[in-house]
Amino acid sequence: MSAPDAQVASRDRRGRSARSETQKPPRLDRSTRRATKLERRAARPERAPKSQSGRRGPVRSILTLAVVTGLFATVAIPAYAAWQPEADAMTLQQLAADGAQTLVVASDVADTSTLSRGSYSATTPDEISKKKAEEAAAARAKAKATRVSGSYAIPAGVPLVAPGSGIVRRPLPYFNNFGAPYAGHRGTDYMVERGTPIYSIADGVVTASTDGGGGLGVTITIMHNINGHAVQSVYGHMLPGSRTVGAGATVSAGQLIGQVSDTGLAFGTHLHLMIHVDGTRVDAEGWLAANAG
Repeated sequence: MSAPDAQVASRDRRGRSARSETQKPPRLDRSTRRATKLERRAARPERAPKSQSGRRGPVRSILTLAVVTGLFATVAIPAYAAWQPEADAMTLQQLAADGAQTLVVASDVADTSTLSRGSYSATTPDEISKKKAEEAAAARAKAKATRVSGSYAIPAGVPLVAPGSGIVRRPLPYFNNFGAPYAGHRGTDYMVERGTPIYSIADGVVTASTDGGGGLGVTITIMHNINGHAVQSVYGHMLPGSRTVGAGATVSAGQLIGQVSDTGLAFGTHLHLMIHVDGTRVDAEGWLAANAG
């Protein structure tokens, strides 16, 4: 290398060395470098923390939204349903008036249980007529065998209306014998079976009808006007629950008013009959024998 070239190279090295020294930043001490790093870190924008599974964050948000929606539906829907006003009950006529084109079937509003064949509703018209005829025949047969007045069965063959056609009738359809009279006894005792029907001896008005007739027990008293005479008839020792008329009732001659028993002070079942004519007590059997038709 020639001297000029050596000088030029020397100058180039010195120039590069000078530029290097000029461009190279000054060396900072340790505390200064640490402060600079903290400033840079503080100046960086914060990023949202990334979940460990990458996309698990959005999935969790969707699940949270679904749970909230479900809770809202659970609370809000029943509350709305409970708020709704109840519809008033409507009759078939109201339903027909509200919608004439609406068909209302009985099974829609009534009990839909299966009906028994024993019910008329479950049979044809012919079967209904047959069923009614059978029941009527059974009722007639039962009434013929035994009839009931008050609380006791009346034997078949015993009339429910006193025999005879006169304005005065006998109070019994029959009797077995008379009771033995004794001192102080008033009236006539007709001995007969319990339950035998008792009839009013004539037209009249009931003045007393009671279960508490003292010694006479169950008693009925009737006032009559017979041929212009005030006649009172008293029927004692009757069957409890057999009285068919009450005080104030109007009765006809021969009408059933009760049944024989032994209530009160009685020995054996019988009818105790007393008759007063114009306020005076008379022999009941003698008066009936003279007046009953």
